[in-house]
Amino acid sequence: MASIAVCPGSFDPITYGHLDIIRRGAKVFDKVYVSVMNNSSKNPLFSVEERIKLIKEVTKDLPNVTVDEHSGLLVDYAKSVKANAIIRGLRAVSDFEYEMQITSMNRVLNDEIETFFIMTNSQYSFLSSSIVKEVSKYNGTISELVPPIVEEALNKKFNR
Repeated sequence: MASIAVCPGSFDPITYGHLDIIRRGAKVFDKVYVSVMNNSSKNPLFSVEERIKLIKEVTKDLPNVTVDEHSGLLVDYAKSVKANAIIRGLRAVSDFEYEMQITSMNRVLNDEIETFFIMTNSQYSFLSSSIVKEVSKYNGTISELVPPIVEEALNKKFNR
């Protein structure tokens, strides 16, 4: 049986921290679906289509990674792609508390899908898409936080 995982997120935009988790997951699982989750409670800077395009570009060297989108329950999406695992990145203890709640609920909804936590590389432990957007908005340096294509996309969004 192939090991198939889903790596969900809003990825608004994708950062080197996200990419680190995706790359490491792709080493462990036969197939990884990076699912851009369309969260109606968030007000994204990039459209779902823009985020997918950016993620596809920065993961094009990973043949076992597919980029997709979903707006419903994560476990429903995982089941639809026959995934037996969910990959989640952890930065800090505060992430763990939130992720534990989500994982517990996912287990109630579908106990056949396991969640695997990958600790972020320590150099990305502070990194979030929100921080990247804030720094970029005020013309701060983000070249060590996001791939060049993402930096370009942010510059366009902020009319630079």
